[in-house]
Amino acid sequence: MYNSKSEKATEFIDHNEILDTIKFADKKVNDVDYIESILDKAAKAQGLTHREAATLLQCEDTAIVSRIFELANKIKHQFYGNRIVMFAPLYLSNYCINSCVYCPYHVKNRTIPRLKLTQEQIRQEVIALQDMGHKRLAIEAGEDPKNNPLEYILESIDTIYSTNHKNGAIRRVNVNIAATTVEEYKRLHDAKIGTYILFQETYHKENYEHLHPCGPKSDYAWHTEAMDRAMLGGIDDVGLGVLYGLNTYRYDFVGLLMHAEHLEARFGVGPHTISVPRICPADDISTTDFPNTISDELFCRIVAVLRLAVPYTGLIISTRESPAVRAKVLDLGVSQLSGGSRTSVGGYTDNTNINNDSAQFDISDNRTLDEVVNWLISTNHIPSFCTACYRQGRTGDRFMSLVKTGQIANCCAPNALLTLAEYLNDYASEDTRRAGFELIKQQIKTIPHEKVKSMTCNYLDRINNGERDFNF
Repeated sequence: MYNSKSEKATEFIDHNEILDTIKFADKKVNDVDYIESILDKAAKAQGLTHREAATLLQCEDTAIVSRIFELANKIKHQFYGNRIVMFAPLYLSNYCINSCVYCPYHVKNRTIPRLKLTQEQIRQEVIALQDMGHKRLAIEAGEDPKNNPLEYILESIDTIYSTNHKNGAIRRVNVNIAATTVEEYKRLHDAKIGTYILFQETYHKENYEHLHPCGPKSDYAWHTEAMDRAMLGGIDDVGLGVLYGLNTYRYDFVGLLMHAEHLEARFGVGPHTISVPRICPADDISTTDFPNTISDELFCRIVAVLRLAVPYTGLIISTRESPAVRAKVLDLGVSQLSGGSRTSVGGYTDNTNINNDSAQFDISDNRTLDEVVNWLISTNHIPSFCTACYRQGRTGDRFMSLVKTGQIANCCAPNALLTLAEYLNDYASEDTRRAGFELIKQQIKTIPHEKVKSMTCNYLDRINNGERDFNF
């Protein structure tokens, strides 16, 4: 039962505790015995406290960093195997009344074209995404009660779910929209959304208010307490994230983990996902205006320590990052990856690039979905288009209990192979198809349970014979 007692952001994101944690990490970073004890605890794959994680993140010793990376790789494979969940963002509207200084959608930007998709345009975007092979979307929209009311979002979700094209169907719609009320979260839940995603951007209250000078998002408490309201509204899969580069990375790293701990303590389940975006250029936004940007090496350490701290949580990386960086973090904890993405409104059906000026951020990985899938297969990863957990009700604490006991692999491993087979048959290039089915043959041999292996082979035969009505 969820605790309905009011929770204040300044209580569960305690500024002084974050500062004390950073001081604690500075003091303990050279304490060999303490570092060893944290690594031993991390190896048990039961998570770390924000203080323990902050101390590991502060370590720059090459040997210790190497051990952190090795442990992150081991834990990632323990819970997620070599599966990588695929998704794509779908931008519905860039109308926004907020003033976020790091986002080109800010209300004072007079150069960006303001666009909002009609339901027919959404349907065409969805068809384009289905023709790529996508099954899971994350819808995005600026905050504008007049142009983007909840009714528009709900109608758009219905349009997405009801659009069937050839063998295509979007099976899960995650939602990344502005903080709202418990009642409106209930309506989102009733619309059968997947994960509700909301990035905190930064947990430093003073800097947060400086970065958001006006608009509804300028209310730090309203924004930070949104996940509590979402869970009270029945949404038990939520996704956190900070935008690294807006504030000092250590402060936001600790704040993020304190938020995860708060959700676990209050609701019995932490975040379903954590995203790790970095500030990047877009329209009138330049990274040179943000002095707290972080290096690729530090970014990799953040991902690895996050995997140790929250071993059961999905870690997401987008096309903000280059192919080289995305390749590095796959083995350090990332379990979800976007592919073939467009960050502009109407970008999937715009063959003339007219709408590129409406992009929220510049893409660094411009490969097609098929190229990303081919790359993953070549590195022995299994691109997974599975959405079965959501559709079978394995969400929130039910999902986490299966993950923590290791039972989720009995569902995820076969479904990853079967949904990959769907993709290969319906959408893949010949080279990707050949390589993919070779990988599937190899991976089926590794399924430990003969009954599960037999069922997987049976479904695979049916998929190859043209059946597509399975609940994967």
